[in-house]
Amino acid sequence: MSEEKSLNFIEEIVEQDLASGKYKNIITRFPPEPNGYLHMGHATSICLNFGLTKKYGGYTNLRFDDTNPVTEETEYVESIKEDVKWLGFEWKHELYASDYFEQLYAFAVKLIKKGLAYVDDSTSEEIAEQKGTPTQPGRRNQYAERSIDTNLELFVQMREGKYADGSKVLRAKIDMASSNMLMRDPILYRIKHAHHHRTGDNWCIYPMYDFAHGQSDSIENITHSICTLEFIPHRELYNWLIKELDIYPSHQYEFARRNLTYTVMSKRKLLQLVNEGFVDGWDDPRMPTISAMRRRGFTPASIREFCDKIGVAKRENLVDVGLLEFCVREDLNKIALRRMVVLDPLKIVITNYDKEGEVVLSENNPEDANSGSREILFGKELFIEREDFMENPPKKFFRLAPGQMVRLKSAYIIKCDEVVKDEQDNVIELKCTYIPESKSGSDTSGIHVKGTLHWVNATTAIPVQINLYDRLFTVEDVDGAEGEFKDYINKNSLQVIANAYAEPDLRNANMQDRFQFLRKGYFCLDKNSAGEKLIFNRTVTLKDTWAKANK
Repeated sequence: MSEEKSLNFIEEIVEQDLASGKYKNIITRFPPEPNGYLHMGHATSICLNFGLTKKYGGYTNLRFDDTNPVTEETEYVESIKEDVKWLGFEWKHELYASDYFEQLYAFAVKLIKKGLAYVDDSTSEEIAEQKGTPTQPGRRNQYAERSIDTNLELFVQMREGKYADGSKVLRAKIDMASSNMLMRDPILYRIKHAHHHRTGDNWCIYPMYDFAHGQSDSIENITHSICTLEFIPHRELYNWLIKELDIYPSHQYEFARRNLTYTVMSKRKLLQLVNEGFVDGWDDPRMPTISAMRRRGFTPASIREFCDKIGVAKRENLVDVGLLEFCVREDLNKIALRRMVVLDPLKIVITNYDKEGEVVLSENNPEDANSGSREILFGKELFIEREDFMENPPKKFFRLAPGQMVRLKSAYIIKCDEVVKDEQDNVIELKCTYIPESKSGSDTSGIHVKGTLHWVNATTAIPVQINLYDRLFTVEDVDGAEGEFKDYINKNSLQVIANAYAEPDLRNANMQDRFQFLRKGYFCLDKNSAGEKLIFNRTVTLKDTWAKANK
């Protein structure tokens, strides 16, 4: 009998809240800023927020924190929606902080009327200097003494566009001696004459994150507002604004973000990689974005399982990307169709095979009894992997060598009789004989061999391009490494094999299919495939070869 999984600390809070009758339903939200593509750090938050309401009832909103028109684009909005759906989640309401601009403005006016907000003409440098230090209190300037009527008039004029960017801000009037620096009269609104992707040019003042976030939670009756640890200092302001505005008391909870080894999660750094050409876009399969994971062949189930395994904690840590790869191997092993593809072909000619060809059967997935089998045409001329032959092999080399026998997967046992070389002494062909009585499934030869090789028919195989992806960086903790993070980029993170040969069945592959290329790893069709040009991306190797190579 398996042990019941223990609750994480947020689940414990939710269960206590439901048991006490504090809430009848749980309402959460996933609130990304549409200024880039979602990455694996966001996947943890998505699984947590949507997973809570799936487990305990209630619903989750998808709310875009679109309060900075300079960095936000509709392209990012659409990619975020696609990623959340692909991960297997559905939101109740699609919302935007910009939906609440009028309401947020009214909240700001309410604070001004209560004498709790004022318009400040100071520069950003002056405001920073006046805030003091963690050990010294700040000091208010003369603008904090403006009358309520003056502040109301100036705030209206800010909205009307009468002032330049940076010339005025609206600040909350709280406590310039607070031990929490964020409570020292924080900025609530700033002027930005910039076109917004949804509201156009209707607004030239925009709320700061701290003013938009908690109030949006309150408007939506969010019960559990879940953030990452860096927002702990913001919680005091979150609660102060709710109290002074006398609105629905949403509550903020914080959990630790998870970073992955051999990559970066910073949107700024990811944008650098894209803009400076180190990767081919946000969905380059070496990137940690969800769209890149999808293109590389990761499954939604494997990412959800990974997020479940790393759990929810109160302390940040670095998670081994090997765990993510383990999760996808486990999932793909169950669902991937087995196919044979030769990456570095060496031709073999079976000299005693005099048939035009014959069909042999090979299982589609031995892990799935319902997957059936497929027909493959065996023939006189085949391709095997060049690495599967050695002219002078060491002991315990169980692949092909002069005078040595191997089995060809789903077909016959063959023996290497002759090695054909070119003028430069390169091996270009092997002449072999086959054992007619050794056919897989009806072998009566009595011969036992230790090696089994994959192969393709040289006359029917189709050419394909294979992209072999590896870790993007050469060090585990990229952010903790000395110097410029780009100095640690793995120059061998992509190997393109332009002329591999595949079973003709792969001509029918589609973007949803997942394959195990026998002995080579798990693969999927790339989006840039077109017509006769088929491109396959390696999702992950069959085993964790990186850990072994770097011991």
